[in-house]
Amino acid sequence: MYRRWMTALLLFFCSLAAFAQATIRVEAPNLVAVGEQFSLSFIIEGDNAPSDFQWSPNEDFQLVWGPTRSTSTSVSINGKRSRNAQSTYSYVLVARKAGTFQLPLANATVGGNQISSQRATIEVVADASSAAAAGGQGSGAQQQEPSRQQDAASGIAEDDIFLRLTLSKTRVVVGEPVTATLKLYQRANITGFEDARFPSFKGFWSQEVQAPTNIEFRRESVGNMIYNAAVLRSYVIIPQQAGDLVIDPAELTCLVNVRVQQSTGNSIFDSFFMDDYRTIRRRVASPQLTVHVGALPAGAPASFGGGVGNFQISAALTRDSLQAHDAASLKVTVSGRGNVALLEAPKVSFPPDFETYDIKTTDNTDRASGRTNGSKTFEYPFIPRSHGDFEIGPVEYSYYDISAGRYVTLRTEVLPLKVSRGQESAAPDQGDGRLVVQSNRRDVRDLGSDIRYIVTKTPSFAGSGRFFVGTPLFWGLTALLVLAALAAWLLLRRLQAMRSDVAQTRGRAATRMAQKRLSLASAYLDKNLYSAFYEELHKALLGFVSDKLTLDAAEMSKDNISERLVASGADEASVAEFIGLLDACEYARYAPAAAHEEMNTHYETAVRVVSAIDADMKRKKKSPAGAAVAVLLLALVPGLARAQETTYPDSLWTAGVEAYQQGVWDQAVRSWEGITALGVQSAVLEYNLGNAFFKAEDYAHAILHYERALKLDPSYADARYNLEFAGQFIQDRIDTVPEFFVKTWLRGLCRGLSAGTWTLLFFVLLFGALVLLLVFLLGHGSRGRRAGFFGSIVCALLAILCISMAAWQKSEFLDTYEAIVMRAVTTVRSSPGGEGSKDLFVLHEGTKVKIIDEVGDWKNITLSDGRQGWISVRDIEVI
Repeated sequence: MYRRWMTALLLFFCSLAAFAQATIRVEAPNLVAVGEQFSLSFIIEGDNAPSDFQWSPNEDFQLVWGPTRSTSTSVSINGKRSRNAQSTYSYVLVARKAGTFQLPLANATVGGNQISSQRATIEVVADASSAAAAGGQGSGAQQQEPSRQQDAASGIAEDDIFLRLTLSKTRVVVGEPVTATLKLYQRANITGFEDARFPSFKGFWSQEVQAPTNIEFRRESVGNMIYNAAVLRSYVIIPQQAGDLVIDPAELTCLVNVRVQQSTGNSIFDSFFMDDYRTIRRRVASPQLTVHVGALPAGAPASFGGGVGNFQISAALTRDSLQAHDAASLKVTVSGRGNVALLEAPKVSFPPDFETYDIKTTDNTDRASGRTNGSKTFEYPFIPRSHGDFEIGPVEYSYYDISAGRYVTLRTEVLPLKVSRGQESAAPDQGDGRLVVQSNRRDVRDLGSDIRYIVTKTPSFAGSGRFFVGTPLFWGLTALLVLAALAAWLLLRRLQAMRSDVAQTRGRAATRMAQKRLSLASAYLDKNLYSAFYEELHKALLGFVSDKLTLDAAEMSKDNISERLVASGADEASVAEFIGLLDACEYARYAPAAAHEEMNTHYETAVRVVSAIDADMKRKKKSPAGAAVAVLLLALVPGLARAQETTYPDSLWTAGVEAYQQGVWDQAVRSWEGITALGVQSAVLEYNLGNAFFKAEDYAHAILHYERALKLDPSYADARYNLEFAGQFIQDRIDTVPEFFVKTWLRGLCRGLSAGTWTLLFFVLLFGALVLLLVFLLGHGSRGRRAGFFGSIVCALLAILCISMAAWQKSEFLDTYEAIVMRAVTTVRSSPGGEGSKDLFVLHEGTKVKIIDEVGDWKNITLSDGRQGWISVRDIEVI
């Protein structure tokens, strides 16, 4: 079964091969004139001779001659005998009318199979002069010979030879490819060329696509005239700048043979045979052309690689697993149609500790298309120095899509890379000869430098120019600490006095003693011991009054007790109940007759009255200091509320962060400047603005905002680093006059912390100084008092230092004597304007100056090296 199928397939393919070998090929001119004779040939090749050949012209053409058949056979023996037969059927036709016509199909039988010819199209034009260039076909060339003789007598016509440079497009954008073809059109007998000058294509990138060494002419119709045209050069040009770009003419000298008729001889035969040819030079030039080039739209992504057209991207690793210190490569291929030859290498971010090397570029474009179709491969060699699992990519590449009129960003997939531990080298130990593993340790190598990244977390904003030091809230909190210390001193002194006062001690213990006696009376009450209960209840009441009011036995009259209790703050109703209880106790002692219920009532009344009198007397003795503190706090509440009134424009902040991450620097600047327009400020906000301006290569504004960030927070390390980094990109290098070392040290100390931190330290140290002062004032031992005295002095001095640093930072912020030069180049003069002023020196953007005076629109500035001069206010911006 298997052999049967194989035999059938073999016979099928053999029949197909035999059928495919027999074809009818058509040879005919592509362009003819009306009334011109031309040849038409049908060629059949194959092992078998054709039979039953049939073809006839349609009404568009007139058959002049044919068909004539010619046959040729070739036999080759090269290890195997092969035979090839070719049959040609020829016709001579004349075109009857102008137009584009298809020739009828020819049919023939070859080896029992019916075959047909290919479709052929002929363009027929109404040639006005009926002249044909040299190399015309068939008898048509012979008929046009008298016309050339007539031209030789009168010279070559202007339109018989000309150059033409044709462009595929005349309106493009920067980077869009254009095909330029230089052709020579002729209706004369050209024998050679001299002094060719081709266009230089200024403003374009150009690539020569076609430069034939053997020029081949083909017929073409130009304005209903038939010319023999040949391509001299073909280019692909890509504009590199916007505007109207002019292409200079191409020039060429053609050597043309013209017939010269001799004037001697009297016979008609002499005049016919005495004609001669001579060569003349004819200089031709192509017209000057203009290409209108539009600029690419603004807002190109950061990954834009100069591509204009339509592209795709792919990426692959040569190895997806390797050992540390082994080499591998990442290959990124950008393919498509457009300015492929000008594509730049994409930016690839490799993991840390990867050594990268020069990029190798491979051009896989089609030269015939002028490198506008194909691909470009970028190879990134790298060596990982650490083991682990890494990811490379995604690689982004953006191009401008001409058809869509927008930028398109392509992204590859993330490529995982597994790096295992590499082979460690081993060396013998110098001691006992054992092998010691030597790892490839080395110093950290800098791969590059850049500014530090922005802060993405939304910061807290404060009102413009606000510092906590010196505000009413600051002084209020300072006064509150001092008052609290004073109140603590008074309270502690009172406690000491109360501990030394026996009478007051008795008063504080009066309620406790009364409760003990009342508990004993309660025990008697439970046992229903009438006399003992009232005896103990009477003692408890009198003892409470005696201890509370510090009364002697002689002063224990009811009237005196009542007056003293009321004067001490007790309620009169409670005092009346208290006196009534005393009367009840005395009556019961001398006339016992009360029942158990009445005894219980008297006990409960005694407990309630004693508690009420004690509470009333304590309320009266409370110091009004608490109320004063409460009033002070209430007075500070508006200040606290105002301190918390801060605008948080989260949406603007987030929009700026997103724009910065996408590389749209101007949008990030607009978003963050919108926050400053609200009247709030932040060192982080100024820092981010400086980063956005730096990325936009506006170094003057970047330095300005870094300086403002340091004004708000002199301890901002990232802002200081970026300021120093941005300083490398400004042109002016000015030496600084050294200041006194103490001032430099104090300035460095002041900038070590922010103003808020210095203020917080001030409050902590002030609190410590007040506490140690209380220890000194209220301490008992000499050692403790001595430590409190000196400790309070040290804390007070440090607190003064901290508040001085905070005030110094505030003063520097409020001072407007520093500025940044914002103009690219400005001249500093000897006086504020006027004809008598002289130019002293030149400053460039980004230079920092100090303002020492002002006159109208002019500022008197000084540089860090001591030079002074006057500059226009329009050229600087105050920090």
